[in-house]
Amino acid sequence: MYWYTIDPLDVLLFRESKPFSPGEGSWAKGQFPPLPITVFQALRSVLPRNHNEERNLEFIGPFLIHKEYEEATEKNVLFLPTPNDLLAVNHKSNDPENPSDDNYKDKVHNWTEVERLTPASQQGGGWEFILFDSEHEQLSPMVAPMSGIGENKYICGRPQPWIKADALIDYLGGNRLTNYEDFQENPWTVQILPHIHMESGVKQVRDEEGYFTEVAIRLHSGWKFVVGFSCQLDRDFVVRLGGEGHRALVSPLSSFPIWEKLSVYTQPQEKSSFAYLLTPGIAEKSPAVYGIYPAKWQANLIGCAGDRPLLWGGVSKLKRENKDQEEFAFIPQRAFVQPGTIYVFNHIPSQVGSLLPTTGTDKWLKTFQQLNYGKLLWGQRQ
Repeated sequence: MYWYTIDPLDVLLFRESKPFSPGEGSWAKGQFPPLPITVFQALRSVLPRNHNEERNLEFIGPFLIHKEYEEATEKNVLFLPTPNDLLAVNHKSNDPENPSDDNYKDKVHNWTEVERLTPASQQGGGWEFILFDSEHEQLSPMVAPMSGIGENKYICGRPQPWIKADALIDYLGGNRLTNYEDFQENPWTVQILPHIHMESGVKQVRDEEGYFTEVAIRLHSGWKFVVGFSCQLDRDFVVRLGGEGHRALVSPLSSFPIWEKLSVYTQPQEKSSFAYLLTPGIAEKSPAVYGIYPAKWQANLIGCAGDRPLLWGGVSKLKRENKDQEEFAFIPQRAFVQPGTIYVFNHIPSQVGSLLPTTGTDKWLKTFQQLNYGKLLWGQRQ
């Protein structure tokens, strides 16, 4: 892999998978960060035409980096999605001048340490009175540590959504995280772009299709994407990225040493007990049915902490009732598990790789494999 930074020169538009048209349903929501295939196609556009005809390109990303300075030295700091099993913990104040109820307000901006969610034991602690779906062997919920978080402490929320790669490496090694500065809020601003077509001569919208709204993203100063690409580009390029043809500057990186440190965790070790999802994955429950974890892990999995899936659009033909002909439609084709999802195992599955279906020879599956969808990093819990 060769590494490149991508610096947006304008706002970015990445629409969600919901069908969109002016008039009815005229609000086009955004999806950010974009899925890997969107950024890959932007880089692919700068290659010679004959190279593009080959299906042997590999890609990983996009990730976020921030330009920071350490002892007058410029440094690109890699940020990745915060693991979904982390809780922000704060200390109660013993200052009598502060109102007592301030101790329990959500103060996620000044927490002192983090704890990990753990799979709930179905024996003791009141859990034995809750009926679990034993027929389908559903997972136990992930809860705060059953032994408590210690005296004079309380949970104040979740840590910020982005974590430094060095801190993530400590997390994968089973170490406790206590540095608030290792986490970061979303480094972008949402910008609403209304489009209004006015009727000439009157102060009215021209027709019902004369108004629609898009949601754009503007990255904060100093923030860029970083991606890995199997082709070497020896100079800067400007590419079109996302909707409306907005431009971004692609620049080669001379080195990216943090990736070598992360690569150590791409394979499970003897002490590995959980997996962290680095890039969007596909968890197949059964053919064409997707969930947050795959059916093949059911016997080994004891807990999972994740967020709602990312829907990916596509073209389909639908046959509705009382109609003989099939209709053309844009509908979501697959649900991707979001990066940052955590899987806790009692035993590591015998066959582990990417969070992708294990069967199938279709071109789409090969594409997902070459673009490193479902990349997992393995770690050990405290």
